[in-house]
Amino acid sequence: MAERQLRQVGKDCLVAFDGNLYSVPARRVRPRQLVEVRATKSQVMLHATLADAGGSTLLAAHPRAIGRGARVVDESHWDGLPTGKSRRTTTGDIPVQPRQERPRGEEAGPLQALLNRAAATRIEVGRRPLSVYDELTGTCFFTTHRATKESS
Repeated sequence: MAERQLRQVGKDCLVAFDGNLYSVPARRVRPRQLVEVRATKSQVMLHATLADAGGSTLLAAHPRAIGRGARVVDESHWDGLPTGKSRRTTTGDIPVQPRQERPRGEEAGPLQALLNRAAATRIEVGRRPLSVYDELTGTCFFTTHRATKESS
């Protein structure tokens, strides 16, 4: 009796099944490709959903891991994955700007750090007491020293 499930291939050519990771050949799959997992008590077989030119769908067969958190990897499956040696590097055409050092105590937390980087925080804003707005609108809820027309 075999358990069958569809799973996605990770960008590291590993397929998650039953709390463990199993490798598939990098040259035969692509990231996020669906593969069929067929698992028995002792073995996990990974099959492509479409047959190759020879009519085979089997990508890999591994012994089933005991427990959870295991990585069952055939090192030859990683042939064809990027190694990181061929990554792009800068050519020196654009000079790298040094990071500006901020004085200590300026950033109190992540929100303050965001505000310090925002361009809107550099705009100068005039400050005035709220009573100015009370006088402009003719309302004075919180002022008690203003005389009314009846008392004059």
